[in-house]
Amino acid sequence: MTNFSNSLIELDRAHLVHPVASWRGHEQAGVRCLRSARGATVTDAEGRELLDGFAGLWCVNAGYGHESVVEAAAQQMRDLPYATGYFGLGSEAPIRLAAALAERAPGDLDHVYFTLGGSDAVDSSVRFVRYFHHAKGQPQRDQFISLEQGYHGSSSVGAGLTALPLFHHGFGLPFDWQHKIPSPYPYRNPKGEDAETIIAASCKALRDKVQEIGADRVAAFYVEPIQGSGGVIVPPKGWLKAMRELCRELDILFIADEVITGFGRTGPLFACADEGVVPDLMTVAKGLTSGYAPMGAVFLSDHVYQVIAEGAGAAAVGHGFTYSGHPVSAAVGLEVLRLYEEGGLLENGRAMGERLMNGLRGLADHPLVGEVRGRGMLAALELVTDKSKKTPLPAAADFGHRGFDRAWENGLVVRAFNHGVIGFAPPLCCTDEEIDSIVARTRRVLDLTLDDADIRAAMKGA
Repeated sequence: MTNFSNSLIELDRAHLVHPVASWRGHEQAGVRCLRSARGATVTDAEGRELLDGFAGLWCVNAGYGHESVVEAAAQQMRDLPYATGYFGLGSEAPIRLAAALAERAPGDLDHVYFTLGGSDAVDSSVRFVRYFHHAKGQPQRDQFISLEQGYHGSSSVGAGLTALPLFHHGFGLPFDWQHKIPSPYPYRNPKGEDAETIIAASCKALRDKVQEIGADRVAAFYVEPIQGSGGVIVPPKGWLKAMRELCRELDILFIADEVITGFGRTGPLFACADEGVVPDLMTVAKGLTSGYAPMGAVFLSDHVYQVIAEGAGAAAVGHGFTYSGHPVSAAVGLEVLRLYEEGGLLENGRAMGERLMNGLRGLADHPLVGEVRGRGMLAALELVTDKSKKTPLPAAADFGHRGFDRAWENGLVVRAFNHGVIGFAPPLCCTDEEIDSIVARTRRVLDLTLDDADIRAAMKGA
């Protein structure tokens, strides 16, 4: 196994370009190769078992190793491995999946366009939004607003809606038609942590930005119900609904990016349901197939769909992907949806989410923990060197790498953010014991980090 692993490491160094990685750094460090997985546990090429506290990349919501999903994919491959949606053609699995999703989506989100993942779902939504305004005779509505610390993919267009500098540097982004307003970020909001104050400040920021751009120029506002890659930032209750209602008042489209929060991650099938919010468009991916096959989707509300359809008339709407509605991915999506509902995964996820949050709150007294936040099976710890001043970990600590490596060494996979946040998104299939182990191993990571000389020095200096 060792020789085989070493061979893979060298092949990887020579040929495989990894996403969001330092290419030179990765060449030096080499790959950590995973070999197998079952439930909430992954096994690497050396036989080391780790609890996956991050569900792959926020996506393996159902957990690993469901044979029924494997069989659904295999049967679809035997019967019909590919069918295009072009030329009026189609196949059963994507038709049934679209219908099932529409039935479960909030309000009148009755129309579904399938993509390969979240980034191209966001890209597709931008194209649909532009077409919508053109069809209404308002082509000047070409300006888009999103949140600071937001993440909306890393495609050429989506990465500009994303508001993380790493995705802009060297790429000439964002474009001049992509604008930002501050994140609600309760823990670090300059207005304080009071919910009403934060909601009022966000509403004012959006109003002011629309006025600055021009009320007849703004096309849409993009928002994640919980900001994932920005550090699992949870807005106060009522914030999402207030922003949605304001968009309706301002006559701009409200797009909910549920790529991370969808499919039981926060409790319900879609996080928008927590506040009864019905967006104009909604993007999903990740948990749609539990990561077993690539797939994303854009939900269009009926009024958006009808405007586009009427605007096009007999002409084709010129947007399409070769693999839109891929039958194998759709077959996987149907079986995963069955597991969420009939298989009890949504119900188990709600119970385990409560256990996870309670367990993490038990770490709040640790000297490094400034805040515990989350909803359901989506949570974070924000680490500081001074709780009263909310002093972040020193940038030189390189916590993104150090935190991930330390968790790995202690049998745990988490998301470690450079600014000192530990993110959690375990599979919904977790047991009580697995959740408790995630919390216990996290405490070990915190204790070891507290022993680091540079962290101790920063705490004394604070």
